[in-house]
Amino acid sequence: MYNFFYGDRVRPRLRRVSTDKAAPTAPRAGRTGRRDRSPAAQERHDEILGIAMETFAARGYGKASLAEIADRAGLTQAGVLHYFHSKANLLTEVLDLRDATDIADLGPERPRGLAFLRHLVDTARRNAEREGIVRLYAVLSAESVTDDHPAQSYFRNRYAGLRDLVAEALTEACARGETSEDLDVRGAAGAIVAVMDGLQVQWLLDPGAVDMAASTDGVIEALLARMRKG
Repeated sequence: MYNFFYGDRVRPRLRRVSTDKAAPTAPRAGRTGRRDRSPAAQERHDEILGIAMETFAARGYGKASLAEIADRAGLTQAGVLHYFHSKANLLTEVLDLRDATDIADLGPERPRGLAFLRHLVDTARRNAEREGIVRLYAVLSAESVTDDHPAQSYFRNRYAGLRDLVAEALTEACARGETSEDLDVRGAAGAIVAVMDGLQVQWLLDPGAVDMAASTDGVIEALLARMRKG
């Protein structure tokens, strides 16, 4: 599923506070922007980011350590912190990269009405070809319900925003006569989001047993046909 909002909505941000009590002290300066890095430094930054994405996806944020990420990157922990300043900021950039992947898939404009729901089916189909990103999202979203997780606000806002987006698309579909005007758009939106996320978990556990795109399409069609107010 998506981790971003459209239009004037702001994508949810992580609290930029490290929860690592034993982590080395990071520099106080702000993160170095992409435009300020040399090509070699940018390549190194992106390499660390890729390693962090794999590590968070495999172990979750809580169990993944800066020491492990640094070791895999051939750096010290201080070397990793030179680029990201804290483990929480590293997580921020990992989720930013996840967002950017979805935004690139969609383009600048959100499809309207039922076209947006068809796009959700296409997204489920693409997700079957990018297990690492799906695993990252599934692990971090589930882990974010724990106390003081740095991504908790991110995912809370993300789910609220996504429910709003799907509800808006359903409202547009009703206005265009593409579906019944008495559709419970809020209930349907929550159900669609829940189904897509649940299918991702099932697919990760047993890829051969679940067709995410076909199942998503079937559920959306069933909801549009049967779900009504009261």
